[in-house]
Amino acid sequence: MSSLSRARVARRIAAGAAYGGGGVGLVGAAAVGLVLAEVQLAKRHVGNGHAPYAPRAEGLYGYDSTGACADEPPLRLLLLGDSTAAGQGVRRARQTPGALLASGLAAVAERPVELRNVALPGAQSDDLDRQVALALEDGSRVPDICVIMVGANDVTHRMPPTRSVRHLSAAVRRLRTTGAEVVVGTCPDLGTVEMVQQPLRWLARRASRQLAAAQTIGTVEQGGRTVSLGDLLGPEFEANPRELFGPDHYHPSAEGYATAAMALLPTVCAALGLWPAGEERPDATRNEGFLPVARAAAEAAAEPGTEVAAAMPTGPRGPWALLKRRRRRRLPAADPAPASST
Repeated sequence: MSSLSRARVARRIAAGAAYGGGGVGLVGAAAVGLVLAEVQLAKRHVGNGHAPYAPRAEGLYGYDSTGACADEPPLRLLLLGDSTAAGQGVRRARQTPGALLASGLAAVAERPVELRNVALPGAQSDDLDRQVALALEDGSRVPDICVIMVGANDVTHRMPPTRSVRHLSAAVRRLRTTGAEVVVGTCPDLGTVEMVQQPLRWLARRASRQLAAAQTIGTVEQGGRTVSLGDLLGPEFEANPRELFGPDHYHPSAEGYATAAMALLPTVCAALGLWPAGEERPDATRNEGFLPVARAAAEAAAEPGTEVAAAMPTGPRGPWALLKRRRRRRLPAADPAPASST
């Protein structure tokens, strides 16, 4: 599917989410049902002696490595979403995406980072309402930056994409209302799951990309930023499944989570104003620039590690966005354990 066709589909899904429309199909219901059956077969390996629970990684990161003053307030990092955000599939807390992002952010900011994770393995986008409410119930712990990773279970459980995007948009809007920055890692590429065979692999990839593009439109319109994880991880996972998938052959391995965290960290830092100013300008040599948000969303869904952020007021062709292909940088090693538990 071309980027223009994907942009049209994403725009229809996002419009349906905004105006309460019905289900705009990603792919045929029967086809998605077959994808669901294959993915569920793959997921039966989860919990079969292979880290069925995500390690608990909440706590304070970066104090010792940054030498920050004890009275310096930490940055508050909140993770929401599904098993990928929770870090299911690895055994050690330091291998989870939350711990990796917290340690990386602390190194860049040179101050401690308090990590909180309310993600729930198996969650779909409609669980974000509960997760946001849980995260915001203590008004004294409003996050500075929120990272949402969700979407795979929406595809495999055939949630209408308009409903999926509606819940994600509402979560981003509510978090942004508190003053928090929001970064969404869009729907991963289910076509990389080893047990999904052709032609279902192609259908899974198509459904994942369409949802990712629609998620981008819904997020950017609410003032958040997105990072495409699907096609960043897709080719790498497909080429190195033994290294980047965990023992359950479904969730990422420690190396896979590190790859995702390296893609998210520059955008997390940029959202907080911590990235070098020179890198915030679009670089024509990397085909970065300003596009209508639907076109930017479609390109991001098909290109590795692409960031999309709101850039201009709505014009004749709708909202505009800045599309960037940030350079990934190696993350510092996560602390062996959080400095303190919450």
